[in-house]
Amino acid sequence: MLAALRCRGPRCVPAAVPAWSPWLVPSRGRKSRHDPPAKSKASRLKVPPPVDPAELCVITERYRQHRLVLSALRSIFKSEVVQKKREAQRDAENSAALSEEHRMLMAWNDAENARQRARREERIRKEEEERKLQKLQAAENKAKVMEAFLKEKEKEILQLQEEAKTFITPENLDARIEECLDNPRNYNFAIDKEGRIVKRTALS
Repeated sequence: MLAALRCRGPRCVPAAVPAWSPWLVPSRGRKSRHDPPAKSKASRLKVPPPVDPAELCVITERYRQHRLVLSALRSIFKSEVVQKKREAQRDAENSAALSEEHRMLMAWNDAENARQRARREERIRKEEEERKLQKLQAAENKAKVMEAFLKEKEKEILQLQEEAKTFITPENLDARIEECLDNPRNYNFAIDKEGRIVKRTALS
């Protein structure tokens, strides 16, 4: 209600004002900071409360220890931050060096793989050529063996054909009998170690 009564003129304070505002007049029993002290308190001197020397010494020592602990913690945290920054910078440098080293190793690995691939392809080509030569040589050897076998068989056939001319057949049976009767042979004889006939029995 008091605020509503003070709202006059164009510079009127709005109805909804905060608890403190420069437009508000101090309430009853309060003075502004520019008002002089009361006459009853003009000669009054403010004296601080008495302090116990022993308690002051204890508090001073505790504050000193507190400041030392805070200073130590601050130094530790600062050193940790500096160490982390150094480690991060070193890791960045190491990562760059590692990346360069990795790139060089990968290039060397690619070159080595290419060289080994060329050697492997050359070895496979030589092995293939050797295998073809071995197959060709085996085929030639087989052909030679087959040719020698056929020649041997042909020779045996010719020999058998020559021997077949002396075979006894129904056609020449009588002639062979007459020949045997005309030319008797004695197979009852003894030989020595050299194969010479040493003794022969007489035909009966």
